[in-house]
Amino acid sequence: RGQCTRYCTRYSQPPAKMKLAVCVLLAANGALALTPPKSAVAATRTGTALEAAAVPIAAAKEVSAVPRGGVIANFVGVDVALLSYFFFWYLGNYYYNITNKLALKNSGGAQGFPMTIASLQLGVGVVYALFAWAAPDMRSAPSITFDDVKAMVPVAFCAMMAHCASVFAMSAGAVSFGQIVKAAEPAFAAVLSQFVYGKPISKAKWLCLIPVIGGVIVASLKELDFAVSALIAACSANLFAAFKGNENKKLMETKGLKDRLGTVGNQFAVTQIMAFAMSLPLLYLTEGSKWGEFRETLSTNSVVKNNFLYSGLFFYGYNELATMTIKKTNAITQSVANTAKRVIVIIGVALVMGESLPAQKLIGSAICIGGVMLYSIIDDLMKK
Repeated sequence: RGQCTRYCTRYSQPPAKMKLAVCVLLAANGALALTPPKSAVAATRTGTALEAAAVPIAAAKEVSAVPRGGVIANFVGVDVALLSYFFFWYLGNYYYNITNKLALKNSGGAQGFPMTIASLQLGVGVVYALFAWAAPDMRSAPSITFDDVKAMVPVAFCAMMAHCASVFAMSAGAVSFGQIVKAAEPAFAAVLSQFVYGKPISKAKWLCLIPVIGGVIVASLKELDFAVSALIAACSANLFAAFKGNENKKLMETKGLKDRLGTVGNQFAVTQIMAFAMSLPLLYLTEGSKWGEFRETLSTNSVVKNNFLYSGLFFYGYNELATMTIKKTNAITQSVANTAKRVIVIIGVALVMGESLPAQKLIGSAICIGGVMLYSIIDDLMKK
């Protein structure tokens, strides 16, 4: 706890490396956009005087669109774009968990303003998304219809609830414990897929859930920062995340929706905007009476203000890059990537924040994460 206190004091003013991380992450989001801006394409086609300036911009934003073997996307046999996705995804997720925990801890934890912070984190992302559409040569806005918006409501609602429940879990307990419980999301997805959406999973996958659930139990037995509320909130986050995954699959079957959205980034941006709008009534009902107190906290506590703003930017950035990464990889690669991400966050953030990491907790998390990875690839392995 002494280490966490020193870390909070250290981050009362944003350090240069955190500012750099935010700038790099947001720049990566723009540079790795899946489609080039219209003006850059137009200038390239017409061959006007703007061509010399437009081509470098278009090239930077078409990194992921360059085919394999291209100079940018494939350098000496290495997919630079994909590696960039992974790196910035991990970087953003790591810093999000740190800044989110610092904002929550210094504003009172679970008794403070977890719903307010969760909602306004989405709002910070909305500001960035709108800026990306408005700024020249950054990103083209989607051309979705009102029916498309209605079709996206279930996904946006589940995304909002998953985020808010996750933030509350982090406010009530240790980041590492919350991440271990959240790693058990496949168990919730399996139940929903089998009994709600009528898509049975294999017996091998059901068996893989034994180490997943068992690992969470082992890790929780001697958790020093254990809280029932954190466990319930993390499980709720898993439930809504599982619903979101299934609803998103249904959504993408909507005829012409992908073309109207334009890019994966636009899909995430629209979802984020809708999720923020849906979170406002919940914010009003749960913590609306404390709004004045929250504003006072922001004006007097720089730790809360700085980390709240940074956590919103990191949340938007890493989630958008994670979405892009999933679109470019197969199931096995995704499983390995998610496993590595969990390990980095659980151990890295716990060390930075001074959270307990006894051997039993590490063993439990290893069993759980290993089970999740096996769950993701077991069907492919059984086919071989």
